[in-house]
Formats: sequence, structure tokens, C-alpha cells
Amino acid sequence: MKTENTKRIVKNSLLLYVQMILSMLVALYTSRIILKVMGVDDFGIYNVVGGIVTMFGILNGAMSSSTTRFLTFALGEDNAKKLQTVFSTSLIIHILIGIVICILTGTIGLWFLDNKMQIPVERLNAAKVVFYCSIASAFISVINVPYSAMIIAHEKFSAFTYLSLVELTLKIGVVIFLQYNTEIDSLKLYAYLLLIIQFILQIGYFLYCYIEFSEIRGRIILDKKLFKEMTSFAGWSLFGDSAFMMQNQGVNMLINVFFGTTVNAARGIAIQVQGLVIRFISSFQTALNPQITKSYASRDLDYMHQLIYNSSKYSFYLFLLLALPILIETNFLLELWLTIVPEHAVNFVRITLLVSIISCLANPLVFAVKATGKIRRYEMILGSVSLTLVPLAYIALRYGATPEVVFVIQFVIECVGQLIRLLMAAPLIGLSLKEYFLKVFVRCNLILVLSILMPLFICYFFNDSLLRLILVAVVSTISIILAVYYLGMGSKDKGYVKLFIISRIKKTFISS
Repeated sequence: MKTENTKRIVKNSLLLYVQMILSMLVALYTSRIILKVMGVDDFGIYNVVGGIVTMFGILNGAMSSSTTRFLTFALGEDNAKKLQTVFSTSLIIHILIGIVICILTGTIGLWFLDNKMQIPVERLNAAKVVFYCSIASAFISVINVPYSAMIIAHEKFSAFTYLSLVELTLKIGVVIFLQYNTEIDSLKLYAYLLLIIQFILQIGYFLYCYIEFSEIRGRIILDKKLFKEMTSFAGWSLFGDSAFMMQNQGVNMLINVFFGTTVNAARGIAIQVQGLVIRFISSFQTALNPQITKSYASRDLDYMHQLIYNSSKYSFYLFLLLALPILIETNFLLELWLTIVPEHAVNFVRITLLVSIISCLANPLVFAVKATGKIRRYEMILGSVSLTLVPLAYIALRYGATPEVVFVIQFVIECVGQLIRLLMAAPLIGLSLKEYFLKVFVRCNLILVLSILMPLFICYFFNDSLLRLILVAVVSTISIILAVYYLGMGSKDKGYVKLFIISRIKKTFISS
């Protein structure tokens, strides 16, 4: 059974990586063409107006976390009736959330659009079309959450890949159509077409779930007790999510007040690089997270602990694989990418990536705590710790600190938060602190030290160049793989790797 779970995790991780890579490539292509077709002003209007609706999406984000947890937990208990009730109740909740978001954006958001936003008068009508299409699209996205959560709970990640291919194909079609459009306002047309794509995808999710999962075909009923449990869970998740959002926006505002937009741009570049790396790690963790919740639901705590150790250390190894060359060659990479590199960008990228190390170690513990359902105290303490960044950063900047100090303070706060997270999670799930320290902390730091030596040696003897970048990337990859295999993996994991390699070689020779 455990071997089957491992195979499923690997298969799902690969599917999510394929989806991620395709999405990134299409996004890079389409954003360039759309910017060219619509122009800078209309492209800016689309993003800023759509951002008003996205701002209210934090309500949906918290409820999405709750829905995924309760569906996965019911599946782990092997309770079909409860699973049907959870889905039914969550669907009603999300319809209500969708209505609330529509009301808030249709009143507060519309007032903000009319009175506070700087939009040329001649483009106001087009901006309102974008605004209303964004509201409709947001409502469809909210309704879709129980269906996508059901797919995640059942670990049917191939569905995401297929539906993603449909979405990407349609988006490429939209871009091609926009290039040949000469009659309709491009901004309005783009908004309408993206709304149609959203509607088509929702039909796809509904049909897939209706065919695959019998538990969604029953009568829609509201379980009042479950409704209270799910909204309470979502409420405390919302507190944690809001704390993170306020921390992020607070830092942005402080940097703007003390240093201006140029330093904001440098931070924006760092956030983009961080997003790329985190997205790479989250594909692996998304495939593994349902198993953490299911193992807790079935009271298989030993397996749950093993999943936490593996998710933490392998997330770290994957992070290192991608981030180490970036950390070492930040300056050259940014010059290659941007040509003109804003001041502070190099340091921001490096410190932000170090902060991301804590994030990839934190997520398995976050899901473990959420699996228990006991998140009130956890969210209050961790959210409060997270918010200390803004006042501490303000004090530092007020006394003349450089902007880099803000990111150093953030790194320290994240380390403190991770320690608190570990101390709070351990008694909730019976996790051994000593085992975690030896299997995760010690191994990860050992791999880091051993992996960085040879790339730094190359940097010492070579000047900045494309050749050095290639050498650093190749040598760091080889160093990490060897260090992980010989020192970062357990004997069972090594056995899986050997079997996989042998089976691949046999298949290659037999087929040839």
C-alpha cells in the first residue's frame, strides 16, 4: 500500500511539473503578444482593474483550504456518506461566498474604480467591461473550488493536466484571434474571451467530477454542524492569510515611503524569481499533501511522520537544485534577463530565496496542523509573529537602515516562525522533535554545505561569463544529486531509485 502511495506521489508530481512548465511557456508567449496588441495603457488597465476583484479573492482562498482539508479527511476515513455531505455543504458555502464577492466588488470595487483610479476618460467604458467580466469570472472560479478540491482529494492530478491543456490551447487561440481583430475593441474582446474560457473550463470540471465521483451526484443538502466547522476553520485560515497579505503589502508600502518606486521595482523582480522557485516546489508538495491529511484521518501517524520528513527534505533538495545556481550567479542572470538591473535587486533576490528555504520546510508542517483541524491557536500565534515584520522594519528604516535590512529581518522572523510551528505541530501529531532534527534539519544543512563547495570553487577561478554560469549550473546539479543520494536519502529511497533506473534500462534495451 505504501509503495503504491509512493508511486502515485511520483506520478502526480511529474504531471504537475508538466502542467507548470507548459503554463509558464504559454504565459511568457501570450503576455508578450497581448502587450503588443493592446498596448501598455490597455494592458495596465486590464491588470489593475482585474486586481480589484482579485483583492476580495482572499475570502475564497481561506475557504478553499477548508474545503480541501475536509474532503481529503473524509476520504481518508473511507466515509462515502460524509464525503458527499462535505461536498454538498462546501458547494453551498462557495455559492454564498461567490455572491458576497459579487456584492462587495459590485459596490466598493465599483466606487473605487469610479472615484479613485486614474483611468483615461475615453477608456472608462472598456475598463468597466473588464471589471464586470472579472466579477463574473471570479464567481465561476469560486464555484469551481469544491470540484477542484474533490480532484485533489482523490489525487486525480491527470485531470488538471488535461484541463490545463484545454485552457492553454484556448488562450493561445485568443491571442491569435486578437492579432487579426480589427473591428472590436481589443481590451473588451480580451475580457469577454477570457470569461468564455473560464465558463468552458467550469463545464469541464463539472463533467469530469460528475462522471468520476459518485458522491457529487446526490441531492444538495446543508449540514449545519459541518457548515459551522468548515466556516470556523476557514475563518482562522483567513486570519493567517490576511496576516501574510498585510505583511507583504506593509513591506511594499514601507519601501515606497522610504526609498521610492525604483526599490519597489527591485523587490518586484525578487518576488518574480521567488515565485518561479516556489511554484517548482509546490508541484511536488501539492501531490503529497493529500496523503498527509489521509494518513492522519486513518490514524496512521507513523506514515504521516514519514511523509512530513520526506516532503520537507525532498522539497529542500528540489529547491536547492533550482535555487543554488541562481544564488551564486544572481548578478549575471539578472543582467542577462533584464539588461538594466535595478539597484538592490541582486541582494533582494538572494535574501528572498533564503526566506523561501523556510517556506518549503514549513508547508508540510502547515498541512499536518491543518489535518488535525486544530488551527485556532496556531493561526493566531503564527499570524501575529508574521505581522511583527512591519513595525520592526519601520523602526530599522527610521534609524537609517538599508532596504536589505528589511529582508534580513523577514528571514529572522521566518526562522522564529518555523521553530514555533515545529513546537506547536509536534504535540498535535505526536511528532518526535529529535527525529525531525536528525532526518530533516541535519541532512538538509549537510547537503547544502557539501553542494555549495565546488560551485564556489569555480566562481573563485572564473570571471562572470556564460561559460561560468553553465559550469556552475552543471557542477551544482551533479554535487546536489551525489550528496542527496549518498547522504540525503534513506536505504528504502535508494532502493526505489535503483529499481527505477534498472527498470528504465531494461525497458530501453528490450524495446530496442
